[in-house]
Formats: sequence, C-alpha cells, structure tokens
Amino acid sequence: MRDTVGHHGTDNAERTPTGVTRDAGQGRRRGIGAFLPFAGPAMVVSVAYIDPGNFATNIEGGAHYGYALLWVVLMANVMAMLFQSLSARLGIVTGKNLAELCRAHFPAPLVWVMWVVSELAAMATDLAEFLGCAIGLSQLFHMPLMVGMVLTGVATYALLMLEQRGFRRLEIVIGALVGVVGVCYLLEVFIAPVDWAAAGFGLVTPKLPDGAALTLAMAIIGATVMPHALFLHSGLTARALRAKDDIERRQRVKYSDIEVVIALGVAGLINIAMVLMAAAAFHAGHADVAKIETAYHTLLPLLGGAAATVFLVSLVASGLSSSVVGTLAGQMIMQGFVDFRIPVWVRRLVTMLPAFVVVWMGIDATRALVTSQVVLSMALPFPMLALLWFSTRRGLIGHACGKALLAGAIIAGIVVLALNVALLFHAAGVSLPGVG
Repeated sequence: MRDTVGHHGTDNAERTPTGVTRDAGQGRRRGIGAFLPFAGPAMVVSVAYIDPGNFATNIEGGAHYGYALLWVVLMANVMAMLFQSLSARLGIVTGKNLAELCRAHFPAPLVWVMWVVSELAAMATDLAEFLGCAIGLSQLFHMPLMVGMVLTGVATYALLMLEQRGFRRLEIVIGALVGVVGVCYLLEVFIAPVDWAAAGFGLVTPKLPDGAALTLAMAIIGATVMPHALFLHSGLTARALRAKDDIERRQRVKYSDIEVVIALGVAGLINIAMVLMAAAAFHAGHADVAKIETAYHTLLPLLGGAAATVFLVSLVASGLSSSVVGTLAGQMIMQGFVDFRIPVWVRRLVTMLPAFVVVWMGIDATRALVTSQVVLSMALPFPMLALLWFSTRRGLIGHACGKALLAGAIIAGIVVLALNVALLFHAAGVSLPGVG
C-alpha cells in the first residue's frame, strides 16, 4: 500500500483541482458549496477527541462527581480548537506537516528524541483505541477479549485499505463512524434522566469538589490535546489541494477554521453527553463505576438493554475510527521525522502488539487504557511547544496567526503543560498541595 498521509502534496495524493475548488479558493464561490471541497481534515482529527480514552475519563468523571466537571470538558475542548487551528494553518501555509518542519529546522539529536517520543505516544494512543474497540466487541457479542482484539485488527486494516481508492472515501467512512458515536450519545441523553439545571450549572461554574477531582480534571485536559492529532492535522491540510497564492491560502485558512469549530464542537458535545449519561445513570447510586465493562453491566438494569447496547455500539465505532486515524498519524510521524516508510500492515501489526501483550499478561484492560493517557501526557510537550515555536515565526506561519489566536494558544499551552506536569508528579506518588 502506498503511504500518502503526511506527504505534503507533491504526488498523486494531492486532491485534483476543479473549477469549484479554484473558485472557492479565490473567493468567487461562497456558501456550503464552497466549504465542502475543503472539508475533511478537522473531521478526521476530531476522532481523537472521542476515542475510548475519553470514554474512560468521562464515565469516571460523571459517575464520581455528577455534573461538576462539565466545565473542564468545555475548557479542554476550547483549548483543542486553538491548537488544531494552528496545526491546520501550519500545513496550509507551508505545505509541510509538523514532523517534516521539525526535521528541517531542529538539530538532529532533538529530532531523533522527538521521533522516539512521538512513536511511543502513537503506540500508547493505539493501545487505548485498540483495547476500547476490543472491549466493546467482546461485551456486545459475548466473546473472549482476545477474539475481539483479532476482529478489531482485521476491521481496522480493512478500513485502512480504503485509502488505496482515495483518501476522500476514508474521510467519508470515518465521518460516518463519528456520526454513529454522536447519534448513540444523543439517544443516551434522551434515555438517561438528566438533571438539565444541574448540568447547566456545572457547565459554567468552575469548581473542584475535592483533591481527587483535581486529579481527574488534569487527566481529562491532559488527554484531550492529543500529540498525534497535532501532527496529523498539519499533514492532512498539507496534502490537500495546494494554494496558488495568498488569496487562496487565506480562503483555505478561513474554511479550515470553520471546520475546526464545527468538527471539534461536535466532538465536544459528544464528550459532554458522555458525562451527562454517566452522571444521570451512575452518580446517585453507583458512583464507584470506573471501568467500561462495569458501566455496561450497570446500565443494563438501570436504563435497559437498549441503552447498554447503544453504549457498546458507540464504543466500537469510536475505537475503530480512532484506531484507523492513529495508524495514519503514526505513518506520517515516521515519514516526517526520519523520511522512512513502512507498509501500513507492518505498522498496524507493530501497534497491535502492546495490546495483545497487555491482555496475555492478564493486566486489566481499562486500567491499561487509562495508564496510556499518562504516556500521552509525557509526550505532549514536544509537539505542542514545536507548534507554538513555528507559529511565532513570521517566516513560517507567524503572519497567518492572529494575535488573539496565538495569545490564546500560548495561555492554553501553559495551562495544559502545568496540569500535565502536576498529573505526572501525582502519578509518580509525589505529594502535591490540594491533590488527594
């Protein structure tokens, strides 16, 4: 299979220009018809924000604290929008992805360190996504977890093969899977007895009930801005239709920003719906629910078989789509940093192995899923700081980043990094003020 993701649009992976796209790029065509030819990258990236890792943290947050942490989910989503907007601009303006620019502008030792850390992060990401889908399949069809993992591997590889028929088809399939997750949680919200007044209060009132809530809030934020999503978004916009001049670049940035708001807005609503469901179903009498399997079995007597089945269907759709996207991101990271390509089936096999080892050793799958988020937190500073560095350089994309956007991203970066450092210290057993 040819590896096209991450290449910056100089081969046949680039979309073929048409009169419609050229007119839209020059601002001569407006409305939804002008937007659609450029849509896709942010929608694909949004999968990272509704992966099985989000299921685990959102379920635990809703079960333990009801609606109190909804404001954390909202804040994390706004932060994600800022960074994904910068990542998309990087690809649009330079025609290269974040990993390629790091290789071109940073010292070789730093590039190699960033590559190794990013590869570990990609594997940790895929561990969570792979296990989440396998858990969903095993519970939905009452099969051993190992069998669910094999089926997950086959299904994700089959989806990856769609890229041979054009990346647009893969975008459509991933969009459909995201739609499945969204519809499932829309149904869950209507089935569960949500206290909408309390939910509204929790959404706009920043407070943490106790020290343990602070830890969970740090985990939610630390796992939201995903390292592989920052790399991938720049690669997807770079490989799309190249802009001829500054007018087309400005139009593409405009359409990209619109798509980021829409796609990540939908992902944010799904995350909020996850917390709403968990708070409504578990908080009153089952606040100890922290595992995906436990959530499913607890939903059965509380909300009925339909609600429990819808929950598992959404988990499978989330795991499949995010696992595909994680593999694509891993391909792009390797190609960008070290200019080396491997067949997609080899990468799929390598990223599957840690999940099989976890299950073979008898390690709790959900615990391994949550632990993988700590690994992501360790890797996050590298792409985040690199993206901010490139965004301040006028010779690269500084001229394409408004002061408000850049200032917001810098503030968000400081908050995310501070919370991630605190999370890592706490995970290592270091006592922190105000953390239980």
